[in-house]
Amino acid sequence: MPTKKLTKDPVKKGRPVKTRTISRQPKTKQFSPRGRVGRPGYKEIKLEEFEAIRLTDYMGLNQSEASKSMGVSQQTFSRVLRSGRKHLSEALVNGEIIRVQGGVFKVENNT
Repeated sequence: MPTKKLTKDPVKKGRPVKTRTISRQPKTKQFSPRGRVGRPGYKEIKLEEFEAIRLTDYMGLNQSEASKSMGVSQQTFSRVLRSGRKHLSEALVNGEIIRVQGGVFKVENNT
């Protein structure tokens, strides 16, 4: 009779992801290319990546100011920004749909 191989449940290693603070949900959550025949693939950009791009590239904040706004270290902010820019550039170059969703975040209340 064959013996059963015991498998352990996969254990996540590393530190838990810290919640990022975003100022508000984006008004548009999907961008689609025009002029491409067929159904293009898509890239997902997390909300914290979207917020990092908005703070630095759109609003012009430096990474130190933007990281404080999101409640993370400058190193973490830099990593989130780099990831968001990579996803965005891949979607633009390959003519893919860009979906803004997911991530580990909380929405800051400005009221």
